[in-house]
Amino acid sequence: MKTKVILTTLLAIVAGIAAACGNQSPTVTKTRPSGSQTATHPNVPVTQAQARVPAFQDAKSAMNLPATLQPEQFSGPTRDAYKVVKEIPETIAQLPCYCHCDKSIGHKSLHSCYQDTHASQCTVCVSEALLAYDLQKSGVPPAQIRERIIAQYSREQ
Repeated sequence: MKTKVILTTLLAIVAGIAAACGNQSPTVTKTRPSGSQTATHPNVPVTQAQARVPAFQDAKSAMNLPATLQPEQFSGPTRDAYKVVKEIPETIAQLPCYCHCDKSIGHKSLHSCYQDTHASQCTVCVSEALLAYDLQKSGVPPAQIRERIIAQYSREQ
């Protein structure tokens, strides 16, 4: 219980920092459909649905994922995020990463950020993974988690 309160508080702080320090300008290109990804998102306002959604994997391709780094290499919320990714890798792979590392370094999904040290230096990656974990533990399926991530992080850019 105490851990959950601490994680939630840290998530809120990290999300605030990410919003305040965001260094990416919004992109206004159409989303390219891929697997379960579509150009329009039913629960997202039209202006957000038209913004570019970073890459993510479909459920089928998320079944065979490369290993991620060991959480013990890190500390604080970063360690927690690396633990989360080890626990729910298929869900994490079905999520876009809103630091837009898909364009800058070729990542395929949020999961890719945890295959190297990228996420250890990125508050967006950490906050998305912790949010996804909390939502999944509350019974929210991956597709709805993705919609929540898109709705929240596309606004913060």
